[in-house]
Amino acid sequence: MTTTPQTAPGDQRAGFDEIDILWISEGMSCDGDTVSITASSQPSIEDVVTGLIPGLPKVNLHNKVLSPTLGGEEFLAPFRAAARGELAPFILVIEGSIPNENINGEGYWTSFGNDLATGEPLTLNWWIDRLAPRAWAVVAIGTCAAYGGIHAMAGNPTGSMGLADYLGWDFRSAGGLPIVNIPGCPVQPENFMETLAWVLYHAAGAAPPPPLDDLLRPQWLFGKTVHEGCDRAGYYEQSDFAYDYNSPKCQVKVGCWGPVVNCNVPKRGWMHGVGGCPNVGGICIGCTMPGFPDKFMPFMDAPPGGYLSATLGKPYGLFVRRMRGITNASLNKEPRWRHNRDELTTGYDPRWRADVPTTAGGPQ
Repeated sequence: MTTTPQTAPGDQRAGFDEIDILWISEGMSCDGDTVSITASSQPSIEDVVTGLIPGLPKVNLHNKVLSPTLGGEEFLAPFRAAARGELAPFILVIEGSIPNENINGEGYWTSFGNDLATGEPLTLNWWIDRLAPRAWAVVAIGTCAAYGGIHAMAGNPTGSMGLADYLGWDFRSAGGLPIVNIPGCPVQPENFMETLAWVLYHAAGAAPPPPLDDLLRPQWLFGKTVHEGCDRAGYYEQSDFAYDYNSPKCQVKVGCWGPVVNCNVPKRGWMHGVGGCPNVGGICIGCTMPGFPDKFMPFMDAPPGGYLSATLGKPYGLFVRRMRGITNASLNKEPRWRHNRDELTTGYDPRWRADVPTTAGGPQ
């Protein structure tokens, strides 16, 4: 069952000196997003948690992989306190798809801790219903949490969905914020950490809310396509395509969806600016998109529009390539007047001649 915020938007004012991050990766997940963000350096999760980023509030991170707590009830204590309304402010981070527990039969799809009274597992949905309305901000990390991803593909038995599908696309947190979706399979490390830092600056009262598009993605990260930032894009314009994965040319014909996928990885790279799918010879399979994976399968086949655009663009591309080749050959030749002969052939026509009377101000 979906929920709506019980606290009016804006009730928890920004300007916090300290904030908790309650990170639940018990969605239908592989914990790949948690692992991925450990590669971030701008900023790193260590710098955020240890207070090395100027202007951020003190951060208490509760993540089963990254948290310094030992586990068990010690780890669950802040989550239980938040569910009772005894911990604020906090940011709720959800990793993994949200299953539909209304169709779980006599069991459950995924759980996080147990009910202290009955010993029965507490489902992810139980936690979201209680934590999301009280959270100062709610963040979905990775495509699974943002839009459903792999676990929500056709034929799945769990009825999985993204967090906004579960809470409602008009959901607002206790801090008055919509859900912040940072897709990726897994998420690009700096994309998440940069967005988290922005949310934390906003929590500290030092920045406005992060600007999001209509799919709740950070605009500055997902406003352009893979193709627009790809080093291979010039080959596409010239209809110069790769036909195997060893080629440095445009990979549309071997299955790349870059021209229609919103992602910044060719520009940003993966770790320390290095890597990223097209940068290392991999095709874009659209893992940041709401329609992933169903609308991008079968992988490794050219996108439906790929053949059409390549065919229609071929005459233009061949013409442009030929004209650019001619111009390139010309530009690779030095001008003819650069020589060591006894004549000046630059076409130089002196304005100042010795036989013209001059004054200090120039010719008369």
